[in-house]
Amino acid sequence: MEVEIDALSLAGSPRLAGESKEHIEILAAAPNPLPPIIVHRPTMRVIDGFHRLRAARLRGDTTIAALFFDGDESAAFVLAVQLNVTHGLPLALADRQRAAERIIASHPHWSDRRVASVTGIAPGTVGEIRRRLGPGSADPDERRLGQDGRMRPLDGTAGRLRAGELLSENPGLSLRQVARAAGISPETARDVRNRLRNGEDLLPRSRRRDHDVEPGDEPATEDGSGSPPVPAPCGEPAALRLARPVARARADAAPDRVVLVKRLTADPALRFSETGRSLLRLLAIHAVREEEWDAIIGNVPPHCSGIVADLAVHLSDMWADFATRVKRDITASVG
Repeated sequence: MEVEIDALSLAGSPRLAGESKEHIEILAAAPNPLPPIIVHRPTMRVIDGFHRLRAARLRGDTTIAALFFDGDESAAFVLAVQLNVTHGLPLALADRQRAAERIIASHPHWSDRRVASVTGIAPGTVGEIRRRLGPGSADPDERRLGQDGRMRPLDGTAGRLRAGELLSENPGLSLRQVARAAGISPETARDVRNRLRNGEDLLPRSRRRDHDVEPGDEPATEDGSGSPPVPAPCGEPAALRLARPVARARADAAPDRVVLVKRLTADPALRFSETGRSLLRLLAIHAVREEEWDAIIGNVPPHCSGIVADLAVHLSDMWADFATRVKRDITASVG
């Protein structure tokens, strides 16, 4: 609905440095109507659309189109961060880290991955922030809310051991069956299965009890440490990425694809070019979780399975060639 601009409050922005004057001027000159802002109804505080509101004032408007949000103030802040990370003028890293601090304080039961998915920073960074804000130890019986909406124990030791027993007794069980019976995520069940096959200890060497390691957060690396490197942001110089001595994570223990694609979506270098948007669309297609892949595989009609499998192999070869060429281009640019 149309609301009076003078009735709105601009307090509580997640942007530490305030709004961008240049961006406001660009929006004010836009010939087409801008999307409605989002307003917290109980306080009339703007949740999303600070720049659009400033642009409307610059044009001399007295009203602006708005949608209302009726949740509490902590939920309103989470929504503000989430929206500013995924569209519009992206939040700076310092803004996102500060937002993570506030969300950890207001939602202590959220997992590192869940906070990371809202703020657009790596789960490991969220864990570091959590350790800095709180005590260095936690109750091993404590449970945290993951991205899938399920509460899981902070310490997944018992679940891992139970999964190992189940897979030893019946190797034919699916990852979803093991995960459901052991109270862990399918990604953790996959890691346990891989460790059994390789004759490794079911528990990663680094059991980080002082912050939340959501099941599936600790995929094993080639050296078995269970602490894979955090991928560099899209905007990091290629030379730094190539120079960093890190162990390459196994393909079956890759970082959370959904979170990574969200981070890439917020990168202006990709969002504001046609080829960049095409790449993001392709990546988004594959950014589905283990449960979704299992559901898709389980519903492939038998008479189509051969064609589907051949296409999957062909497409995987295309992606492998794509990865090789991208790495080669990076190496050439550094050289």
